[in-house]
Amino acid sequence: MTWVPVAGRAGTARERVRGALFVLPAVALAVFVLGGGVGATVLQAFGLLPVVGRPRVGIEAFTARPGEIAAAIAVSVSVAAVSTVIAVVVGTTAAVVIVSHRRSSRIVAALSALTVTIPHLIAAATIGLLLSDAGVLPRLLGIPSESWAPWVGGPLWGAAIAELAWKESAFLALIVTGTLATRIRTYDETAALLGAGRARRFRHVLLPLTAPTILIGAAISFVYALGSYEVLWLLGRTSPEPLPVLAVRLFQGVSLDSRPEAAAVALVTCVIALAVVACTFAALRRSAAWR
Repeated sequence: MTWVPVAGRAGTARERVRGALFVLPAVALAVFVLGGGVGATVLQAFGLLPVVGRPRVGIEAFTARPGEIAAAIAVSVSVAAVSTVIAVVVGTTAAVVIVSHRRSSRIVAALSALTVTIPHLIAAATIGLLLSDAGVLPRLLGIPSESWAPWVGGPLWGAAIAELAWKESAFLALIVTGTLATRIRTYDETAALLGAGRARRFRHVLLPLTAPTILIGAAISFVYALGSYEVLWLLGRTSPEPLPVLAVRLFQGVSLDSRPEAAAVALVTCVIALAVVACTFAALRRSAAWR
């Protein structure tokens, strides 16, 4: 049993132009700010905007640290992917609980709303105090520090993944809840009247209709985790460094020659993020619910 939503009315040309004019100021400002920053990064990475000396086109900034950049890409993509998957599973489950109107739904909704308002820096410090070998959790459990798993600064980046998954799951729970609270609830009730159980309704009604929202939320979470500096710097290892930490360290280096290398690392991060966004929109165009 598969349910497909009724297609909405396509807007007229006048309505589309009017809508475009409404968002044009915000889009122009975003393009100016982001375009200027990314453009300056591109010029500096390719040697056209040097801090000192004459401009000279080249890719030396990308080839100066191939090993460090490759390791940084692997760490950043892995942490972002794992935390995003966990956030999607937890956030979607929380959204289903919130719209179920049970006694626990209000508690889950309040916790999600409260979590979203906490800044990532404070959340990272909280996770560090909770999961470190001398933190609150091992003391409450009575586990000595030498027997506690290396969550903070460990090889598996456990604390960083936990913080990102915790924060982004709350974000995903709220946006998926907004989708489930619309006409999708009517489809769910109709399927229940036709005899579909909870598992079938989730698989054939809720999940397909919320897939665009989940996909967009996952892309936002992945891109944020990919470029998050404070969380990975506070809770991660010193080596290998993720992309944002490596870029900041090179930018703040004593030698001005490292500025183009920092720009190259930042540009690599931007390319990965744009590739993820492009893949997300390509997947959305193939989605029946999106159409």
